[in-house]
Amino acid sequence: MRTTLRVNGVDREIDVPRRTTLLTALRDDLGLTATRYGCGAAQCGACYVLVNGRAVASCLLPVEQASGVEITTVEGLARDGDLSPLQQAFVEEDAMQCGYCTSGMLISATALLHADPRPTDAAIRDALAPNLCRCGVYTRAIRAIKRAAEAEAGGSVQATERSRT
Repeated sequence: MRTTLRVNGVDREIDVPRRTTLLTALRDDLGLTATRYGCGAAQCGACYVLVNGRAVASCLLPVEQASGVEITTVEGLARDGDLSPLQQAFVEEDAMQCGYCTSGMLISATALLHADPRPTDAAIRDALAPNLCRCGVYTRAIRAIKRAAEAEAGGSVQATERSRT
């Protein structure tokens, strides 16, 4: 089946068997390997990508349903070779150990920050709930997401928090 996928702002034509998952097409046909295969049942978050701005499990999404939507992988978060503020915050907060869950967490956090630029800790925990991490970097990931939110807000969140204390 020939189809065109819009991935990271670029239309990419692929020829895959019917019922191929978006995850398989991204990794095997487009060489975008940051999106990981975890459980294959949409229960771990390792395969998350943004589909029209929402975090979606690519392991269950058939390519046929992915045609005609905007798909963003973790590779598409960086701009002009620079890490996004969220990616940079994950580095600065050391919010990864083995790194297997990191791309899914970055996708979930990106979707959250688009919907809520100043999320509470509870909102961050809710957004990360579908992302399983065996290394337990959740606390550092929460700090990274808060750091990225502050960076995007130009530091005004941090200044506001200081003024309250």
